[in-house]
Amino acid sequence: MQVNLSEQELQRREKLNELKALGIDAFPAEEFKVNANALDIKENYERDKLNYKDISFAGRVMSVRDMGKACFAVLQDATGRLQIYVRRDDICAGDDKTLYDTVWKKLIDIGDIIGVEGYVFTTKTGEISLHVTSLKILSKALKPLPIVKTDEDGNSFDEVNDPEFRYRQRYVDLIINPHVRDTFKKRTQIIQSIRSVLNNAGLMEVETPILQSIPGGATARPFITHHNALNMPLYLRIANELYLKRLIVGGFDGVYEFAKDFRNEGMDRTHNPEFTVLEFYVAYKDYNWMMQFTEKLLEKVATDLYGTTAVKVGDKEIDFKAPFKKISMYDAIKEHTGINIEGMDENQLRDVCKQLGIHAEASMGKGKLIDEIFSEKCEANYVQPTFITDYPVEMSPLTKKHRSKEGLVERFELMINGKEIANAYSELNDPIDQRERFEEQLKLMERGDDEAMFIDHDFLRALEYGMPPTAGIGIGIDRLTMLLTNNAAIQEVLFFPQMRPEKTMATNAAE
Repeated sequence: MQVNLSEQELQRREKLNELKALGIDAFPAEEFKVNANALDIKENYERDKLNYKDISFAGRVMSVRDMGKACFAVLQDATGRLQIYVRRDDICAGDDKTLYDTVWKKLIDIGDIIGVEGYVFTTKTGEISLHVTSLKILSKALKPLPIVKTDEDGNSFDEVNDPEFRYRQRYVDLIINPHVRDTFKKRTQIIQSIRSVLNNAGLMEVETPILQSIPGGATARPFITHHNALNMPLYLRIANELYLKRLIVGGFDGVYEFAKDFRNEGMDRTHNPEFTVLEFYVAYKDYNWMMQFTEKLLEKVATDLYGTTAVKVGDKEIDFKAPFKKISMYDAIKEHTGINIEGMDENQLRDVCKQLGIHAEASMGKGKLIDEIFSEKCEANYVQPTFITDYPVEMSPLTKKHRSKEGLVERFELMINGKEIANAYSELNDPIDQRERFEEQLKLMERGDDEAMFIDHDFLRALEYGMPPTAGIGIGIDRLTMLLTNNAAIQEVLFFPQMRPEKTMATNAAE
């Protein structure tokens, strides 16, 4: 494969060869023992100076300010940045000044990773810094970093904001944009907070198959693959719901899973073909209980993250303080369109779509038409956390029929900032009713709906052994993270979002 190198890349390779000629391994194998990080040093040095006289620190060179026989540089580790002071006579005590004059000043570049030892002090300008007494190259960077300059007030210049570059080369994005690292740290905190709530509630974390013979648990288009040894098609899961409910049948009172799901559908600022969903199921509960639990869960997550339930999202402030607003789907549609669709058949709903300027595919059944109306005309209006409740039965093949409202099911979706964040049911546990719902989905599939559900005969068999009344929910972790980190695009909260093939890579591969 032919690789076209820039002038800077060629220069760095020449420097690598010069280091080799000096007998210096630019990629050493032995351990470099680190005993402090940038955050620790900055937060604790002034309070406990005696513990910072013998420091071993490693990081990436982000800037160098040369002053002849001494210089200041900035190293960046996983916790932040730290200024170091390198003086020629300190790292080259004898007559041989090669380490400073040649290695440090000529052969080390921005982006190189180095290890240093020394002691912490405070400069005349008041900046906590590390006075270096020894220095070692740990990894030579053969590609130059985009340079982001920062002034004395912390303002950044020449920031790299191109999404194509940032998402495709996330490793560089993480190096040069500290706020991006902060987003992913908060994502981890969100998941840890949720996990602690579920564990304290007595639920058990489990794992279910990603490769499935039937892509069940949701209405979505699956990815298809093939198992050679079994000579059979398999699907990447679109949801883990049916397997988790099998575990409820098996006798567990509460189970949860942070699942990677895959849907072979469109990509935009809120959809990625691979995404993370939390699903959990609790026996002997219903959707009313689940609403209350969800309120308390999200209230705690926001508080754990920020110390308050009020979270800044764009130019809005969203408050996760319980209780949340509730409104039925039919009432929501009536409120925002002026049309009462309750009791309408498919043809009447098509007329409503036409009246509202909503495109309706021929393959869409009653449920899909109602979903389109709500999505187009209602969804965006729900900025503060709102439960949309009591969906038409045609929209919810896995949900128990409403105990008092004919034609509806006991389901809610949680809308925040105009987007669905969670979807929950009183789970359908009647195997006869469930079979009939699957058969209705099969009819939609025959009409051309490629998102309709398959019939999962093994799941029906499991229900026939008896599943207790159960409440279940799915929460989109990516969308929740977007909300809680004030990011408008799902690509900002995924380390490696799906991208089109890179043109230069494809060209090089072909060559």
